[in-house]
Amino acid sequence: MDQLHEKYERLKDCLRGLGGVAVAFSGGVDSTFLLKAAREALGDRVLAITAQSCFFPRRERDESSEFCAREGIRHEICVCDELSVPGIRENPRNRCYLCKRSLFEKMTALAASLGFDCVAEGSNMDDLGDYRPGLQAVAELGVASPLREAGLYKAEIRALSKELGLSTWDKPSFACLASRFVYGEPITEEKLSMVDRAEQLLLDLGLSQMRVRVHGGVARIEALPEQFPLVMQNRERLAAEFKKIGFSYAALDLQGYRTGSMNETLAAE
Repeated sequence: MDQLHEKYERLKDCLRGLGGVAVAFSGGVDSTFLLKAAREALGDRVLAITAQSCFFPRRERDESSEFCAREGIRHEICVCDELSVPGIRENPRNRCYLCKRSLFEKMTALAASLGFDCVAEGSNMDDLGDYRPGLQAVAELGVASPLREAGLYKAEIRALSKELGLSTWDKPSFACLASRFVYGEPITEEKLSMVDRAEQLLLDLGLSQMRVRVHGGVARIEALPEQFPLVMQNRERLAAEFKKIGFSYAALDLQGYRTGSMNETLAAE
């Protein structure tokens, strides 16, 4: 743990060097940990900004608001409409870049209007190992990435979060709902709502780390292999509910949950 504590102190030093910071706060494992560290390092010189968008479930925004209220952290909502950004509806392979560019431009403007010149986001060292075009937008806009600067990996962030008493230490990883669609498939608000409802159904069933990936009319369920029996025990109910939501078929991916599975087709190109 000594090495982890050193990294945590390095993180707080990085944050102190920013003077004051607006944290892009989704309520997930990484951004919650980053916001907690910023609060410790900077006190009242920290602001949390959460996106309100059809790309993010309402439950995530509500959890973000509850956390900030408990911690006494100033919290602002940034209203976004990613589907109005040229190119995003068509879901090209650089969709994440287009989305992050638009999102952080809005967050940077909001932060500046409130007296915060620096915006920080919660990507970690593990994010460098996958296709993440959004990180290009982060770099172009000068958004700080303190967790990467401190050399922190996801497992380390979870361990430190547990030590800090953060309830998110074992929270399943989350990504924006647009990441559920195969590249090239048009994204609509209706389809995003379908994914949100389908994933909420799986969460209510008791699944933890999972995704519902969309391939046309097919919903491909990614679940942890040890939770396959839970899916199969409820397969008839799930099939019926997914059809009610609007999917023609529901399928269980035998490879199970994994991050960035939609990027696997890119490697084959």
